[in-house]
Amino acid sequence: MLSGCFYANTSQAPVATTYLYSEQQRMQAAHHWDVLARHEATRILQRERVRNRDLHISEADNGELHAYSGGEFGRGFRTLLTSELVSRGANLTTVPTANSANITIDVEVVEHRDRGFIRPPIGAFTALTAGIAVATIPYNQWAEPALGLIPAAALADTTSGSWTHTGNEEIIVTTQIIDGERILYSSSNIYYINAGDRRQYAPHRVPQAPATPSVSITDTW
Repeated sequence: MLSGCFYANTSQAPVATTYLYSEQQRMQAAHHWDVLARHEATRILQRERVRNRDLHISEADNGELHAYSGGEFGRGFRTLLTSELVSRGANLTTVPTANSANITIDVEVVEHRDRGFIRPPIGAFTALTAGIAVATIPYNQWAEPALGLIPAAALADTTSGSWTHTGNEEIIVTTQIIDGERILYSSSNIYYINAGDRRQYAPHRVPQAPATPSVSITDTW
């Protein structure tokens, strides 16, 4: 019995557990891009090392993709960030200079392919149960059964605006300020996105001309 109790809390493999409850916002409007631009502009100008520097917002180079990073979001976010920085008195240049630091923006699209159970919004089951309970009141007390749905409808109208599905698509938006080989500022933000909006954030592939085959000529048999 004692040996059985000793081994009761052991396992041959780690037992899956969950993180503490947390929330993550969803991007689904250009206004949300503007909110992020204002947030980044505020944080950038709070840094003493970059506040009075000449800054240039560069177009990211995706290497072999030869694309403009971030798709529609990349273009829109760069424009919005430029407007926010200029309106707050930052020194922005249209081209890189010898004394300027480069602002780079990278967008990484993450697609989850095998997610398990995800907890619904807090209070979802309670609200559903309360709605069912209120709907049964008329059968016992009220003359008109439909009146029992009014409190449940009011509760749904009050809380439904804060509910959204979790989804399998996320983006990681990283803004950095680089001076030569030094990173003066780095900020990453994670958001959910709608699956149909993926093309707004994913890099656009630019087709390249096929390579011309080369033929070697020799006089040796």
